[in-house]
Amino acid sequence: MKLRHARKIKGMRLCDLADQVECSEGFLSKLENDKVKPSLQLLHRIVAVLETSISTLFSKTDDSIVSRAGTRQILHTSNIRPGEGVSLETLISPSKGHLLFGTIHIVSAGGGSSGTIIHEGEELGYVLEGELDLDVDGTEYHLMPGDSFFFPSRLPHGYRNPTDKETRVLWVNTPPTF
Repeated sequence: MKLRHARKIKGMRLCDLADQVECSEGFLSKLENDKVKPSLQLLHRIVAVLETSISTLFSKTDDSIVSRAGTRQILHTSNIRPGEGVSLETLISPSKGHLLFGTIHIVSAGGGSSGTIIHEGEELGYVLEGELDLDVDGTEYHLMPGDSFFFPSRLPHGYRNPTDKETRVLWVNTPPTF
């Protein structure tokens, strides 16, 4: 419902948004009706066109200071095709005025970002468990538990879990594009 609202506020028809984000009108319709889950890469394209954030579209706003384990909202992206299968556990509730946004990226075995992503801001991450192949501006880094990373978000970046086990990464973005 929030996606449809954001699209209508921009004065866009479903076909206009579909053309700009390079997906079918039917898929967007199903997404607006909560019948499909998009890839992380498609979500980034949608929020860029709508000038909003993933968390604003898909999360519930909560101004609590503390977020308890087991109570945080989790956004599931598509895991139909290889290279997908990422869930985002929100650490910070979306709110206008926040300068950053934090999640735990839960990357399924073989899952990842489905290609590269480019947006404004900076990113910081810390591998909690599992392994992650991180590609930033054409250079690939193999990360293990305890490894961290930082890069400007304007560099093309993507990632994948090269193992047959789940990977969990604490990921912080500023400004909140998620």
